[in-house]
Amino acid sequence: MKPGVMTFYKYQGAGNDFLIADNRDGHVREREGVLTACLPDGSLWNKSIADLCDRRYGIGADGLMLLESSREYGFRMRYFNSDGSGGMMCGNGGRCIVAFAADMGIENYDFAASDGFHTAQILSHDGRERIVRLKMKDISEIVRYDVLKGVSVPSDGYFLDTGTRHFVRFVDDLDAYDVVGEGREIRFGAEALQPLGVNVNFVDSADGKLKIRTYEKGVENETYACGTGIVAGCIAAYVSGIQAECVDGRLSYEVQARRDCLIVDFIPGSGSAIAEDLWLTGPAVYVAEVTL
Repeated sequence: MKPGVMTFYKYQGAGNDFLIADNRDGHVREREGVLTACLPDGSLWNKSIADLCDRRYGIGADGLMLLESSREYGFRMRYFNSDGSGGMMCGNGGRCIVAFAADMGIENYDFAASDGFHTAQILSHDGRERIVRLKMKDISEIVRYDVLKGVSVPSDGYFLDTGTRHFVRFVDDLDAYDVVGEGREIRFGAEALQPLGVNVNFVDSADGKLKIRTYEKGVENETYACGTGIVAGCIAAYVSGIQAECVDGRLSYEVQARRDCLIVDFIPGSGSAIAEDLWLTGPAVYVAEVTL
């Protein structure tokens, strides 16, 4: 890092974009959504995560991550939503921070996140883009709701935790759906899902390929893709009987986000587990280096 400056690297995974800082030396501290860094020239740098992620007055991003050192693994991932809230896993962020780690010369893609251990594989590398396969947490519980109290919109669907809390509804004509309006009402209004709220995913399976759009809490808007939401949508599809491709005992769903396609594959669970050895695959693209 140059004296007197703070550097972030911007990456996007299927249009889900992030600011990432290399914090292996611990120079960046976070407290209540504010980042503080002691710069090499002795100056002190302070900026809120919300300001950095603001698309009009900041750099602009759906979230921010710190890549930190780990005694057990190759690195540690710390993730924050664009409003500064943290404590959750982000699937597209996980794939992007693996791509960033590779760009920083890290070769061990085992890492710690808020929901535990993850590992990844880089399947291909073409210029700024890598295809990253990320191992997600196993799924052992899913709850079906016929209706959610506290909301006036249709609210039949599934609740599950894929590293972040998600609610999944199956809908028709997804392109024309009011994702923001109905997603916001379920996120804030559903009594059974409070006080933490949820990300809300709308899934259309009419064309044989799952199409997913997501309202993300912490961003409080629709994002182009949500990795943990895509995983949640696929598990809900499996539980509801939507057919997946099966190769050597592994089930696989191809998922269309707003622009890019991703793949979720897993082994059907045994005993109390629903899905095991669960992986999310998709693009992770370097966009820019930003110096403040």
